[in-house]
This record gives sequence, structure tokens and C-alpha cells, in this order.
Amino acid sequence: MSLTVQPKPLLVAAVVAACLALGARAQEAPPAPAGPPASQQPSEITTTIAGEGGLPPRLALPAFIALSPDAESQAVARTISTVLFDDLAFEREFALIPRDVYATIQPATGFADVPFDRWRELNADGLVIGTVQKTATGIRIEVRLFDLHGRQPIPPSAFGKEYSGSTANPRAYAHTIADELHQTQRGLRGIARTKLTFNSDRDGERMTGTVENRSVKEIYIADYDGESQKRVTVGRSLNITSTWAPDARSIAYSSYRRGLPNIFVSHIYQGTLEELTKERGNNFTPSWSPDGTRLAFASTRDGNMEIYVMNRDGSNVRRLTNHPASDITPTWSPSGTQIAFTSDRSGTPQIYIVGADGLGLQRLTSEPYADRATWSPAPFNEVAYTARTGPGNDIKIMVLATREVRQITFGEGTNESPSWAPNGRHLAFTSTRSGKTQIFTVARDGKNLRQLTRTGNNYQPDWSN
Repeated sequence: MSLTVQPKPLLVAAVVAACLALGARAQEAPPAPAGPPASQQPSEITTTIAGEGGLPPRLALPAFIALSPDAESQAVARTISTVLFDDLAFEREFALIPRDVYATIQPATGFADVPFDRWRELNADGLVIGTVQKTATGIRIEVRLFDLHGRQPIPPSAFGKEYSGSTANPRAYAHTIADELHQTQRGLRGIARTKLTFNSDRDGERMTGTVENRSVKEIYIADYDGESQKRVTVGRSLNITSTWAPDARSIAYSSYRRGLPNIFVSHIYQGTLEELTKERGNNFTPSWSPDGTRLAFASTRDGNMEIYVMNRDGSNVRRLTNHPASDITPTWSPSGTQIAFTSDRSGTPQIYIVGADGLGLQRLTSEPYADRATWSPAPFNEVAYTARTGPGNDIKIMVLATREVRQITFGEGTNESPSWAPNGRHLAFTSTRSGKTQIFTVARDGKNLRQLTRTGNNYQPDWSN
């Protein structure tokens, strides 16, 4: 099926981004989350690799074997090997044996001559072997996971997968392998195939048609690890607070492209655009309900900044809050029954919760300043938010059942706009610790900090499902 799109300026980059991300199926809209361009022939999983003494399994991951001598196959094998190693290291579910100790082991030429005894000498519990072979239509990738505890010449395979498709996006194969290894071996939903959206001023453009000289901000998407950053909007306007729909196929955001800020939805794989709010006032910070049927947002349409809810097509707008103070930045609970938001009704901005029916208002925080709450996915019942801790801000997490608060960042720059990964194990956020405002990720325990962006200033990340 071909993807035919009329060239609309705001959507051109979105369509390009979608097509590039899809690899072999660049002409088709992918399922969510976007996976690799591959047909799979799953094998039965017969063994779960276990570490000794309850520790994480020690996993060896030698370079994938290019069965074809051409340069492209060899490049694909190298890319998959590198990306897969990083994907597995990100979740910290496996103890990966460093690659600098692999040099003493003779590389295999295929599955038939793997020196299992030598790998066991490195105290590996499991061994991942992969091959890449050129085909008439692209490449075929085979992956096997071996349990080394059996000390057999050919240990029983615990994982066997085959992928066929284009060579356009080898990273996508690695991401899928990582997610499937985490699911089958650790019972964990991996996030290697997820994406981030954020807004950036990196293009150095200025807004047109305004008296004030303001920088343009455009919407971008990237892989979870910051790679494959692609521009979505090209409207030379302020495009901010982008957020993924639950199906990871559309992005809602606020845009000044028609003057006052309104809420738009870019369907990035279909190449279409919707403007949901066309009424008077300013409309900001859209947030999708967990089922994708509604959006909460903040608006001044009735004079004061309040929280509203509307259907995903912009119909049935309903006001949720009613207070002389300003209410903004809503975020839904995983059940879709509550919404957390920021309000200065107590004097300084704090986080509040209200039912999706407008009832049961509660104040959550008592910080000098709190903003940009984000509700964790189930089963975690937590809210992460920005808190004033001194001259700058830091990220904190509140356990809603106990109101216990723990701090994740500690005064390096100012840290804001947290967004949960869909498995609840990581947060994306912005920080000025490296100078300009950049996107970082960190584990929920405050470890494994990684910087994802480095060009321009980058703001308000949101993590896809």
C-alpha cells in the first residue's frame, strides 16, 4: 500500500520522519509502537536464562556475523550489534560481559561453530548469537539465545527469531530484538521501540508576522535513546508541549501558527493535520486520556486559565475547573478517572488532583513551587513533577498512596518537565546542567543519567507508549 500525501508545509517533515523510521515498510503505516520492517517466524521459548545466586544473568553478546561478504551486510551487522548491546544495558536486567574481553575467543562463522565452552569460561550464563545475510529483497537476520549452564556442545536454545526486510533502518531490528529478549527472559516490557517528542529552537529561525522578535520552536521526534532525531513541524512558529497519542501514531501540541495558540494533532504516519481548538482564547498543554478518546487541556476561553476536557476530534468541550487562579498542565491517571494539574490557587503553583468528572479536588504538594506533573503508568501509582529546591528546580516523585516524596535530581542546573517511560522505569526531562536546555533520561532510582540532545535548546519531552 502506498502512502500518498498532498504536500502541506507543516506535515512534510512528519511524513519524511515516519517513512525513514519504518525501514522496509516505509510505505505502510506501522502498528504501535513502531517496530521494525520485518516478518517474524517466532520459535518456541524453552528456557529462561538465570543468573547465579539470584543475580542478573551474565550475558555475552559478540558481534553479529555477516554471512554475506558485501559491505552493506557487514555494516548492518555492526549496527545491530552496537545498538542491541546499548538497548540491553539501558534496562540493567542483564549483566553484560564487556566486549573488550571477547578478543581471546575465536569468532564463529555461523551457529554451527560457536565455541560454547570458551564462552562459559567467561562465566557467561547466556550467549546471544546473530547472523545477517543478504537476500534478493533485502536482508535476513537470525538470532539465537543459548543457555550455557548445560555445558553441552550445542546448549538448548532459549530464544530463536528470524527477521526479514529492508536494510534502511537496522536500528529497528536491534530495538525489536532487545524488547523481545526483555519480555521472554525477564518478563519486562522493553522500551527500545518507543520514541520521544519534544520541541526545539535548534533551527535558529525567527517567527514571522509578529512585533516581538521570537525564536521559532518546532516539534521533533527521536528514538528513546536520542538517535534518529527528525523534525515534524515546519511552520516557522511556536510549536510546543507535544504529546504522543496512546497508539503512538499521532502527536498533539500547541501551535501559534494561526496567531493565538491552539491545539493541533499531527497524524505523522498518515500525513494529516487536525486543528481541534478554534475558539477564542489561548489553548495549551494537551494531554491524551489513556484510551485516546479525549484530551485534557488548559484554556483562557472563558477569561481565566482553566482545565478543560474534549473529545479527540475537538467536540464536546467541558470545563473541569472553576477558580480565579490559573490552572494548567493537566495529566491523566492510568485509569482515566483522575487528572493532576498545576494551580496557583494556594498562592504559589502546586500540584492538585481532580476527578475526570470535576469532583474530589485534592492538593498534593507543599513545595515552594511545583509544576509539570506527569502520572506514572500502572502499576506504579506515582506522580513525578518539577519542584523548586533552591535557585533552580529539580525532579521529585510522590507515591500517591503514602504521599512519600523522593528527589531524583539534585541541583545540577535546573531540571524540569519530567515524562515517564511506558514501563515506569525511566524518566525523560530537561536540564540546563550542560549549559543550554537539553533532554536527559534517568532511571526511577536516579541512576543511569543520559543526555540525548546537544543542538540548540530542547524542551518538554514526552515519551510514547
